[in-house]
Amino acid sequence: MLRSLGQRSVTGSDEDPRVAELRTAVSRLRRELAAHPAEFPDRGIAEDELAALAAMAVTGMPEVPRLRRSLLLIAGSIGSVSALAAGLAGVRSAVELFGEPPRR
Repeated sequence: MLRSLGQRSVTGSDEDPRVAELRTAVSRLRRELAAHPAEFPDRGIAEDELAALAAMAVTGMPEVPRLRRSLLLIAGSIGSVSALAAGLAGVRSAVELFGEPPRR
């Protein structure tokens, strides 16, 4: 994959690279979750929120508060499953590309 070498593919589209990164990270974690053999109580929540993130990525401009809410729900749902930690970190990094959360 070109991205792993620090290069970007040229597609000629006007797609926001942050959205492309989000879509890639969400897709990767969805595949990892689907392949994970163990059932755990909040798996359905994680699957639903990943589907919501994927849908937001399709629209092209996701709502940042909703991205962060979904990330928190996913992290809470699968945070203790160490096999999914790298995929979760990828989704977190992709969400952070949309900016820092507002300070309270």
